[in-house]
Amino acid sequence: MTERKGWGQKLKLATVPLILASLAACATPFKADVSRYQSQLPAPGAGESYYVVADDPALAGGLEFAQYADLVEAQMNRLGYPEAASPEAASLLVRFDYDIDKGREKVRSTGFADPFYSPWYGFSRPYYRSYYRPRYFGRTWGYGFYDPWFDNGYESYTVYTSGIEMKIDRAATGERLFEGKAQAVSTSNRLQYLVPNLVEAMFTDFPGNSGETLRISIAPEKKTVRKLD
Repeated sequence: MTERKGWGQKLKLATVPLILASLAACATPFKADVSRYQSQLPAPGAGESYYVVADDPALAGGLEFAQYADLVEAQMNRLGYPEAASPEAASLLVRFDYDIDKGREKVRSTGFADPFYSPWYGFSRPYYRSYYRPRYFGRTWGYGFYDPWFDNGYESYTVYTSGIEMKIDRAATGERLFEGKAQAVSTSNRLQYLVPNLVEAMFTDFPGNSGETLRISIAPEKKTVRKLD
């Protein structure tokens, strides 16, 4: 009985590093890819005013869009561009849009390492290939895992691709002066977390070098961790 209790204590202690490793993995920042292009974008203080509008008409007038437009306005104000009272009064129209996909499934190891398994290509042994076949997830193709020993060291999780687009046009002529995209892949699908970070990435070293794509680290989402007794 004492021996069993000793093994139980050892097992309980052995799981602590695994739990901590899992929490550390969850806290890993995701990366935002930012691409920006510009053509004669006026510098702050040159007498140009701006107004943020929805690039997608379906978002115009929505409370959600207004919340995220405030983030863009804060960044434009920080740079020194004055905000106009209305689109008609602005010399620059900042067109803003955001989106997130339905997510796609991925597979990762949880500690048990099979030398024949790759989470991207399945098992290399021929008789396992029937369990790993392509499936369609939303807009992209992924791979579904059907091995009967799936729970023996592997787990599936969902990743989401989110993105924002921003364009700056001259209001009088419609001339395009700037356009940029920021995109990230993460395990979170909460726009309230993703959009503010993507906006921050968009305005990092704004307006950037035209035609250059940068990878910018985004802070991980803070989550409440419940202590286990």
